[in-house]
Amino acid sequence: MLNFTKILIDGTALSLITSLWLIISLLVNPRIFLHDYPAKIQEKVSPKTNAEKRLTYIFGVPFMLMLLLGSFLSTLSLKNSGNIQFLALWLNAAGVLLVFNIVDWLILDWLIFCTITPRFVVIPGSEGMPDYKDYGFHFRGFLHGIAYSVLGGLLITVMVSIL
Repeated sequence: MLNFTKILIDGTALSLITSLWLIISLLVNPRIFLHDYPAKIQEKVSPKTNAEKRLTYIFGVPFMLMLLLGSFLSTLSLKNSGNIQFLALWLNAAGVLLVFNIVDWLILDWLIFCTITPRFVVIPGSEGMPDYKDYGFHFRGFLHGIAYSVLGGLLITVMVSIL
């Protein structure tokens, strides 16, 4: 049985934690996620230093683990609540990831990055570039995120099913 309330609650909780982590990462150094910026911004600034590459792993790996672990724990708790079909587990795992994807797209990308564009997201040397307002770039990222949600949800469901 599909539990939309569980997906929304768990996805929202995961989104709050991971969004806070991303904002802290950007406050530390926006170049940590330079690889996720529009291509013209990446071309305008110098490549990441070795220290920035290390920071990318220091902040990026825990971020990915939070996403996967949040969806995993949500789906495991659903499985442990009763006799739940594989499809319902998959929809839960993918749904929790999809909630984050929607929050990332609408709040982090469109509202904060594109609309408000606070100084902490602007890479030094790229100030004033119109690419910070490229809503289409972030929408395409959202579409990729749907595929990651579906595939990540499948991987998580397989792991939960084995347990």
